[in-house]
Amino acid sequence: MNELLASVLRAHGGLERWETFGEVMATVVSGGELLDRKAPQSPEPRRVTVGTKAQTSLITPFGAADKLARFTPSRVTVEALDGKVLTERKNPRDHFGGHDLDTPWDPLDRAYFGGYTQWIYLNTPFALALPGVTVEEETPLRQGEETWRALRVTFPPTIVSHSPVQKFFFGDDFLLRRQDYTLDIAGGGYVANYAFDLSGSNGLLIPNRRRAYLCDGNYQVLKDRLLIWIDYADIKFS
Repeated sequence: MNELLASVLRAHGGLERWETFGEVMATVVSGGELLDRKAPQSPEPRRVTVGTKAQTSLITPFGAADKLARFTPSRVTVEALDGKVLTERKNPRDHFGGHDLDTPWDPLDRAYFGGYTQWIYLNTPFALALPGVTVEEETPLRQGEETWRALRVTFPPTIVSHSPVQKFFFGDDFLLRRQDYTLDIAGGGYVANYAFDLSGSNGLLIPNRRRAYLCDGNYQVLKDRLLIWIDYADIKFS
């Protein structure tokens, strides 16, 4: 295993501990420019459950108190609470062809985006050790008074995310600081996603806040372009 990744996994609680769990649950509140443009949503908290090994998620409520959204890379659904499928889309990634930051999303687009983002955020950095994921250390990033070491991560086709290749940055304590990617489902804009307030859940450290900013082509942050903000509470592995 890559030396930096091994240190990162230990700092966040250990891969062996994470592998004993099958899912992660959290209460989520989110907003930001991207959601305002794409699919304005009500501000109430939502409960998210994501798998650890399989890329799955469940979000409830979704659009209404009696609905939920279910995600896998190959299919998304909006369902009634009794499991009745109200609407579905197979191969949902294909539906984003030609989209840019201003292209509206329908509920299934939003379910897909929410599903894969919550899966990667709640499983980082442990998902970087899954089969088929490749990592290599790259040039560190100087941020204020700190220097953050960097991992260039390439996800296999079986794991959907913002983009196949991303960079993850870690402080001297080996804890997650930032995640860079292109937002491929919205025209490929450059994004820097900062992680804050890591705290313990079942012995594992997960960020309680994320702030994702649009960047220029050199990943210089545009501080007035907060695309997504996410606040987590009650994170629990089971």
